[in-house]
Amino acid sequence: MTDMIDFEPQARLVAGIAEGVTESQLSGPTPCPEYEVRHILGHLVGLTGAFRDAGRKDLGPGLDQDPGSAVPQLGPGWRTDLPKLLDELVEVWRDPAAWEGMTRAGGLDLPGAVAGAVAMDELVVHGWDLARATGQAYDPDEASLGVAEALLTPEEGDTSGNSLFGPVVPVPDEAPLLDRVIGLSGRDPGWSPGV
Repeated sequence: MTDMIDFEPQARLVAGIAEGVTESQLSGPTPCPEYEVRHILGHLVGLTGAFRDAGRKDLGPGLDQDPGSAVPQLGPGWRTDLPKLLDELVEVWRDPAAWEGMTRAGGLDLPGAVAGAVAMDELVVHGWDLARATGQAYDPDEASLGVAEALLTPEEGDTSGNSLFGPVVPVPDEAPLLDRVIGLSGRDPGWSPGV
């Protein structure tokens, strides 16, 4: 089993950024060209519920859905749903049982420890997407960033130029850890809504 990760700092950060999103920003652009702000929020609601269930080993049909199969939609209750789901995610992944054995997420069977790392990476990267798209400050804790970096870093000897989720955007070695993680996720750390 990998070391357990405390989701609370990153979950609180994402919840605060989501709370700061205005209605007028919902149709704005994001670093994901095919997604508006509303779609990033819809994805956060969906992935938070899915990884909560994955941690519980509650392997219902919601864990079989490929997250890239459709543009996520945002339900009307998202402002109360997302904080509640983030709280539940934090609690579920505090249980050592979440990190043990096998589970399922995004249509894939995977070890609980890997699911936990993927969940953290999703919160880190999509938290950045949301913050950057809505002009909010974003300062994840170093432990959360370290989990995302470890997950996204190509294996030694891999010359494909890809990370787990696609082509890496080159970032200087001396760049801040957040910028390196965002580059590994295939995003330009310099992206802004006007670009």
